[in-house]
Amino acid sequence: MGRKRKGRIYFDQDVEDAIIKYNQSENDFERNKIYQEEIHYAFDKLSENIINTFKFSYFDYGFEDVKAEVVSFLVMNIHKYDHTKGSKAFSYFSVVAKNYLILHNNNNYKKYKMTDKLDVLDMRKSNGGITKEHMEELLEELIEYFDKNIPIIFKKKRDIDVAYALLELMKRKDEIESFNKKSLYILIREMTDVNTVHITSVVNVFKKHYIAASNEFYDKGIIETKKFFF
Repeated sequence: MGRKRKGRIYFDQDVEDAIIKYNQSENDFERNKIYQEEIHYAFDKLSENIINTFKFSYFDYGFEDVKAEVVSFLVMNIHKYDHTKGSKAFSYFSVVAKNYLILHNNNNYKKYKMTDKLDVLDMRKSNGGITKEHMEELLEELIEYFDKNIPIIFKKKRDIDVAYALLELMKRKDEIESFNKKSLYILIREMTDVNTVHITSVVNVFKKHYIAASNEFYDKGIIETKKFFF
């Protein structure tokens, strides 16, 4: 169903033009023909790529069913695309698909209550006897600690940029906590344009401060933001 496109570009200007033409048509037969022949393959491939990239884990059903659900959502919202506002169709529908998956993935995550651990930095922590409320307090203390100390912990602008990107992910944990490590690295690369080796280096420094600051929190119930552990 839909015309497969040769080469690597599956969502090109022809697809965007077809979407514009689809939205401008008032003939159901014509719209269906345009969609099947010009748009469906691009929507299908776009949905497939986003699911594979971000590895959404909390769905009850299989890959093909999830993909079909995303494609259906794109079709339902195709009329909202307005090319006169300057955005490219590929970027617009990529955001629509990703936001749909994030919303439903997070809703499913909360439903299952599989874990309360913060997985943003792939840092393992032992929480024997620690309540969820204590974990939330710890996160707030850690965010404040890193927010004040990043410019002192790191000297190079590149490392500081990566560190603040990591801090931003900590602040947005409710949106991204179910993503795996690879997906988080992709997000950080998009935010900083820094390669994986440098990101890993900054993450390793973060881990050392994370562990020391967490230990102080468990011992004293507070993290001294002016205290530097390394």
